[in-house]
Amino acid sequence: MQREATAGGPTISEIVDLNRVALQTAALLLSSYTCMLSYAAMNARSRPWTQIFLLITGLLGLAFVLLEVQEFIELDMQGITPQRSGMLTSFFGLVGLHGLHVTAGGLWLATMLAQVQVKGFRPEIVHRLICFNLFWHALDIVWIGIFTVVYLIGSVA
Repeated sequence: MQREATAGGPTISEIVDLNRVALQTAALLLSSYTCMLSYAAMNARSRPWTQIFLLITGLLGLAFVLLEVQEFIELDMQGITPQRSGMLTSFFGLVGLHGLHVTAGGLWLATMLAQVQVKGFRPEIVHRLICFNLFWHALDIVWIGIFTVVYLIGSVA
């Protein structure tokens, strides 16, 4: 079976902590909800609530990334690295690239917080907030695919 084609390295089911990944997923999905609330607050032109919900979104995104970094560090300490097998190269590449996108989104979010604070709801700021919201929700959609295919289906023994 292809699932066990790991060139002698561990399989996904041997390296995955589904509880941690479930916590990561919950943080990212909740961040999508708070991101949507920031959009609603922006539409109501409530600067404080827009910033509060953006801040919560960022903190949940940070929690997601920190859990992922923790996972990668623990795997590395066990000698489970991308160089060990093609499957692990794919795993670290796919999951890590998504984490980099969440990190970039967090940086974008920080700039949006500053822009809302300094410039308010000018049309160009509203446009950027809409683009940010779309990007953040796309991250969640991609994560659901990764979570399902890599973690859930990959972990079925």
